[in-house]
Formats: sequence, structure tokens, C-alpha cells
Amino acid sequence: MRLTDRTLNWLPGPVAQLMRRHRETVKFVIVGGFCYVVTLLVNYGLRLTVLEHKPVTALTIANVVASVVSYFLNREWSFRTRGGRRRHHEMALYLVINGIGVAVNAAPLFVARYVFGLQEPAVSALVEEISDFGFGMVLGTALAMLFRLWAYRAWVFPHDDVRPAPDRWDHTVPAQVAPAPVQADSAGS
Repeated sequence: MRLTDRTLNWLPGPVAQLMRRHRETVKFVIVGGFCYVVTLLVNYGLRLTVLEHKPVTALTIANVVASVVSYFLNREWSFRTRGGRRRHHEMALYLVINGIGVAVNAAPLFVARYVFGLQEPAVSALVEEISDFGFGMVLGTALAMLFRLWAYRAWVFPHDDVRPAPDRWDHTVPAQVAPAPVQADSAGS
């Protein structure tokens, strides 16, 4: 049984059934969560060392690193049955989409800092840091994630079921989760 199915079996029936119906999106969100941690580590690693006074540059570099990791994880796991394009064409589209995604991710931080002026000395260091995190790491990441999910499905991996899903462990198909029976309310009858 695949790891995804084993994990979903731990969830309540209706939740597991919903997640199985949206398996691709669930996997995309898991890859996104992992890449979010990569972005966070690279961003703050750069901001606390060599790019201390360049937060937009640090965030942009962090997003480029996470985008490379994301491509391989999404192609081989999240969207493994999708495709329909030659590998070099797929990679070129992926790079264009992620270039736009990096700009979408950095835009809220850029606006917060350079349009709204949420940086020292106009605000305290704490307010600046909270603003950077909220606009760059939270809002920017959420907007870029939504854009990427749509764009990957529409442009990078446009056709479903073109690559067979590998059966690495065994050939068993997980049992369908039956909906819970509806119980009559004895008080209301």
C-alpha cells in the first residue's frame, strides 16, 4: 500500500474520502509545505548573513531554490500521471510559470516595504520583521501557491493520465471508504 493511502487510512472516513478525491491537490499542498520550509530556511539564512539589508533579494533567491526542489517533487509525485509535453518544453514552461510565481510571491513584500514604507526608521524593527513575514512569507506564498496550482494544471502538466502511476510496493488497490450510515434521530421522529 502506498504511503499516501496508509496516511489517509488514519483519517476519519469522510475526510479520507474527500482527500482521495482531491489527491493531486493534497500532494501539491504537501510539496508546497515542504518547499515553504525550504524557502523559510534559505530566506532567513540569507537575511541573517549576507543579505541582511536586502529582504526582497533574499526572498527571491529562496523562492528560486524552492522552485527547483518543487519541480522535481511535483513532477514525480504530485502530478506524476500528468504531462503530455516533451521534457524540455515542460521544463521551459515550468521555469516561466515559476518566474511569474517568484514575482507574485515577492510583490506583497515589495509593496509593504517600498510603497507602504513598512521599514526602519519609519517603523520599529519588530514591526518591520512582522510585516516582512506577513507580507512575504504568508501572503506572498499563498498567492503564489494558488497561481502555481492553476498554472501547473493548465500549462505545465496539462493532460491527465498520460503517464502511468508506478506501483512500487504492491498491486493492491485501496478499499473504497463507504460513507457512514445516516442514523435516524429518535427524538425528532
